[in-house]
Amino acid sequence: MVNKLELLRSFVRVTELSSFTQAGESLGLPKSTVSEHIQLLEALVGARLLHRTTRRVRATQDGLVLYERSLDMLANMDELEGLFRQDGLVLTGRLRIDMPAGFARSLVLPHLGEFMQRHPQVQIEISCTDRRVDIVREGFDCVLRVGELTDATHVARRLGQLPMINCASPAYLAAHGTPHTPEELAGHYLVHYVSVLGTRAEGFTYLRQGKPVDLELPAMVTVNNVDAYNAACLAGLGIIQAPSIGLSEHVAAGRLVAILADYPPPSMDVSLLYAHRHYLPRRARVFMDWLAELIGQAIAPPSR
Repeated sequence: MVNKLELLRSFVRVTELSSFTQAGESLGLPKSTVSEHIQLLEALVGARLLHRTTRRVRATQDGLVLYERSLDMLANMDELEGLFRQDGLVLTGRLRIDMPAGFARSLVLPHLGEFMQRHPQVQIEISCTDRRVDIVREGFDCVLRVGELTDATHVARRLGQLPMINCASPAYLAAHGTPHTPEELAGHYLVHYVSVLGTRAEGFTYLRQGKPVDLELPAMVTVNNVDAYNAACLAGLGIIQAPSIGLSEHVAAGRLVAILADYPPPSMDVSLLYAHRHYLPRRARVFMDWLAELIGQAIAPPSR
């Protein structure tokens, strides 16, 4: 007999991902098993829970009601399972996380082995992309975001503030001179970064007496990718303003030079986002706590 909680877990993932295939991948189950779970659950509750078409799967009105109740039920069961065996609890299953490439490369991946040694039965998928992923539809357990949060539909856990620096290559500074004040930036170029090519890029932003000041500067090149942004700076194509965590190795090696230290860009908030406050697998909670501690040691604490 199939565990009724397993039926609910399959139903929740199908509802969130609108796909039997993606739900199966998220749960580590074959698509056929997930489909069987939904059929058994519909027979058990005596209602049609999902509308199925060739393109999409979506919840019926009855399905939406069950979905909301299932979140709380699964969360409570998850807590009960670990209530009296916290020390001996073995974490299993798959985690899918999205984060900036700089964080993954410089901080998370070098230390991830420590987490894996403690929890060898957890499989981790790490996505590094410049686009804003859809946490629910793409099946992410949590997302590490840098910058202002504009989506109020998810739970946000602020981890701290990320210091920013101004950088240019030695070759660029040899050709254009080294500015020491914002007024000396006349005649200089930025590398512009935009999420979507064709949109307006931000200029040079710096703090003066604690308040941000924007200064428009031209660019020889505009990119929509963080790696390309850093590469353009290394190639001598302009000044960039970026998190210190992703540039520290280049600065230490002399490939880039930190400039205008008295006029830094405003720090950027670092946050963890996840979809549900209640139904969050224990493996996700443990990983997020580990990630928050790791990042907290590397960046400034959150502002009040």
